[in-house]
Amino acid sequence: MLGPVQNSSVSPVFVGRAAELGTLDDALARAVAGEPQALLIGGEAGVGKTRLVEEFATAARGRGAVVAVGGCVEIGADGLPFAPFSGALRALRRELPDALAAAAAGRQEELAGLLPELGEGVLGRYDEEGMARLFELTARLLERLAADRTVVLVLEDLHWADASTRHLLAYLFRTLRTGRLVVLATYRADDIHRRHPLRPLLAELDRQRTVRRIELARFDRAEVSRQIAGILATEPDPAQVDHIFERSDGNAFFVEELAVAAGAGCATGLTDSLRDLLLVRVESLPECAQNIARIVAEGGSTVEYRLLAAVAGLTEDDLIEALRAAVNAHILLVAPAGDGYRFRHSLVREAVGDDLLPGERARLNRHYAEALEADPTLVPADERVMRLASYWYHAHDPAKALPAVLEASATARCRHAYSEQLRLLERAMELWDAAPEAVRSRLRPPDHVPAYPADGHEGHDGAEGYDGTPLCYLDLLAEAAVAGRFCGERERALKITKRALRLLDEEKDPLRAAWFWVQRSRLLQAQARGDGWTELATAQELVRGLPPSLVHAEVLGSVAAWLMSHAPGPEALAAAERAVEYARMVGADEIELNDRLTLGGLMVDAGDIEAGLAEMRDVKERALRLGLVNVAGRAYVNLPTELEAVGRSREAVPILEEGAVYTRKFGLVESEGWVWGNLAESLYSLGRWDEAVDAARNAVRLGCNGRPQADSSLLLAQLALSRGDVAETGRQLKGAAAYFGSFEAARMQSIPVALVSVGLAAAEGRLLDARAVLDNALDTGFPTGTQRYAWPLLLAAAAAEADARALPAAQQGRRRTLERILESAKNLTTDAPVWLAHERWVRAEVRTSEGRATVETWSEVVTAFERLERPYDLARIRYRLAEALLATGAERPGGTPADGGDERARAAELLRLAHAVAEELGARPLADHVTRLARGARLLPAARAPERPADPVEALGLTGRERDVLRLVSAGRTNRQIAEELFISPKTASVHVSNILGKLGVSGRGEAAALAHRAGLFPAGPPPADRSPSGPRT
Repeated sequence: MLGPVQNSSVSPVFVGRAAELGTLDDALARAVAGEPQALLIGGEAGVGKTRLVEEFATAARGRGAVVAVGGCVEIGADGLPFAPFSGALRALRRELPDALAAAAAGRQEELAGLLPELGEGVLGRYDEEGMARLFELTARLLERLAADRTVVLVLEDLHWADASTRHLLAYLFRTLRTGRLVVLATYRADDIHRRHPLRPLLAELDRQRTVRRIELARFDRAEVSRQIAGILATEPDPAQVDHIFERSDGNAFFVEELAVAAGAGCATGLTDSLRDLLLVRVESLPECAQNIARIVAEGGSTVEYRLLAAVAGLTEDDLIEALRAAVNAHILLVAPAGDGYRFRHSLVREAVGDDLLPGERARLNRHYAEALEADPTLVPADERVMRLASYWYHAHDPAKALPAVLEASATARCRHAYSEQLRLLERAMELWDAAPEAVRSRLRPPDHVPAYPADGHEGHDGAEGYDGTPLCYLDLLAEAAVAGRFCGERERALKITKRALRLLDEEKDPLRAAWFWVQRSRLLQAQARGDGWTELATAQELVRGLPPSLVHAEVLGSVAAWLMSHAPGPEALAAAERAVEYARMVGADEIELNDRLTLGGLMVDAGDIEAGLAEMRDVKERALRLGLVNVAGRAYVNLPTELEAVGRSREAVPILEEGAVYTRKFGLVESEGWVWGNLAESLYSLGRWDEAVDAARNAVRLGCNGRPQADSSLLLAQLALSRGDVAETGRQLKGAAAYFGSFEAARMQSIPVALVSVGLAAAEGRLLDARAVLDNALDTGFPTGTQRYAWPLLLAAAAAEADARALPAAQQGRRRTLERILESAKNLTTDAPVWLAHERWVRAEVRTSEGRATVETWSEVVTAFERLERPYDLARIRYRLAEALLATGAERPGGTPADGGDERARAAELLRLAHAVAEELGARPLADHVTRLARGARLLPAARAPERPADPVEALGLTGRERDVLRLVSAGRTNRQIAEELFISPKTASVHVSNILGKLGVSGRGEAAALAHRAGLFPAGPPPADRSPSGPRT
């Protein structure tokens, strides 16, 4: 290898960039404090991005940071999957071998897809979550490494990044939350044309407030002068500065080239062409060095010395002499790892490459491919397959290229680089017809595509032995369709399925055709381009009457799942039962468990609640035991969904919390989004609203599919409405509509959207609009299994009518609306206590609207909800009961506010309890209603119990809520018991207790209780509480 060489053309003086360095230094300081930082540095080619990063890296190392650099590798026009991350992790392994081994412990085989040195890679699961799992493991690895040291991760040349690298970078920027980590990426801004694949990522990152973007400008004249002085080691002539500044336009690299050329006395021979400027020093090299430069230009971003020697065909002495000439002329550099060479600047490499003739380029690629085939050790093992495929493809040799490209696609699949797998499969399709039949006949069909009926076997679910049938073009299309779905390129996948089905019209292969129709259904639903039923029905018809197969099991399972989501009821239940039986018959274990999960949900919807929940619990346990990650992830979503659907929110929460850990551990990003969304809904029901907000935001942040993001936006809208933030409600409702496709929003999500829309219209005084929304929803109807949304919708509409009962303008049309509400209520199930309670509540609101509600009417509803754990609902109903009690007292003949003492006392206590919950939750509209009612009835403010003379509790500075907590502490309650009785979280109860101890000046709960008893703060007897038997009963 070549030793150190002179490198004087780079200015020893770092010029300008003070503001940019300040931004980078600030990011480093924040990272040192434990706040991960993400930055993008953009600028045109040659503007000085690399020099800025080098300066920052030197400063960061001086402050004790570990700096790891990885660059996107270009081979011809191809990028290696995950190349910058592999390079950076390799650097971290050299710097921190023990720490990286500890951080990767237990996950070495899966992380070997990024860093083969960690261990022998495994194929892993071929599924939609494979790439997400790898991304999650990478994020956690970096967080662990940066837990007790500052790590700077530099990813260079994103404009060459493969799609998988772009996806992983976006994931890291979106999910990194802890660790002393700086992730810094650079890209060439002038390459980012309108259709460049990096452009959407940059737009997405611009929307993230946590990502800072630095755009490097060109140097001004003063900075150019300083740069020239550094290069020439003397103060330049002003006329020379003017000339170079004018010709370079402030581009640092062009300034350097012009300054060096001027110093060598050859500036007068230059033309105005930038290409000529870049080539001038190359053309001044000896012919052998020029030839080496051409070879390196076509070999990739970096070419290993041994590979270069094999391709050049020179003696070692001649090769060393040519390399020394190129390095001394500052054309080539020794690669950072010390085992190869690269161009000092990519602009020079591109100029040399563009100067090659077409035949010359193909010949060089052939030489590279032949050398690599002869000795695979010439390049790193993890790059060999990809580079060989690229070399043969650019050598224009289909016979060699097709097998190499297919092997590279398999490697990409094993690394979960599905975008690169898709690109390579499309390249294989391009080569297919040009490759000789003898080559194609030796290619083996895929055995990993789920349930795909390749001749002689049927994919990974119970595949039979290979029978020698060769790969066919349809097999390529099947692999590409799945790869497109897995990497999110659904439009490309749809086009591939369309092409496959067009070919199958001629070949008459019903199994393959059915398989492609199922894929098309999934893609259309994911793209919100339709409901996918026509495609599934076509697939179902195609397999009818055929011998048992995995495809048939897949079709039946997909049909059952579709019916559960779109048309739950007896037909869906029967379809799920058939799907389970059929999957069991053909031995498709994973399909069977998925079908059983569908069946369990439908059983719950049909009223067979305990049996359905038991079925789903069994599926979850079996999936966990068998390691079927995707089935387990789906169970963590669907089981709590059904628990919430029957009002068992408290049972759902621990399963969802466990599911959040599980789905994150295994990188099931889409399932994790659903889990967080469902957790938000259950927490909302339980009155843990702040936690619900956090969970919903996690769902929106993580969602790869619009559905969980839309559902969580609706939950945030409902919560904002309950807290009185009408503007935020509108924003979240609009956001939900954006996440839903138009088809999905109109059909599947019409009821929850209508629920929020009715509430928003009522809050804004638009009762007629609320009625119109309700009418539209009732016209569509409530399918079986939608009671969890239908009952709240009817309730919102009935409550809006009750609240507007005194408005003359609301009288017209009210009877019709109330009749429609009652008629719809007759058709909704009440097979769970929560929905039976809702049925009573809806009827009570209707009677209130008609002026017929009595104390007994609302007492029954209060009694029903006191058995449930829904504090906000109970507070609203207590308010209604208090309203009825006060109305009863005022209606007595000759009655005055002083009359009806019992009713007024009960009403006061009900209002106090309702106000306490409203204040705790931040439910401002309810709190305001309670306050107005209390003041109108000449009761004391509802937040406090009737005032006693010189209230000692008030004198101690305790709030109303702290009064309630101290009362329970005095009665010996634990934090958990206090939380349950006051419908707050144990953590909130603990905070209240701490505040009370501080205000009382005592050190513990016992002292606080003793002080309360000595001071006679509370009367003897059992304390009233929201859930105690001594609380208000009617």
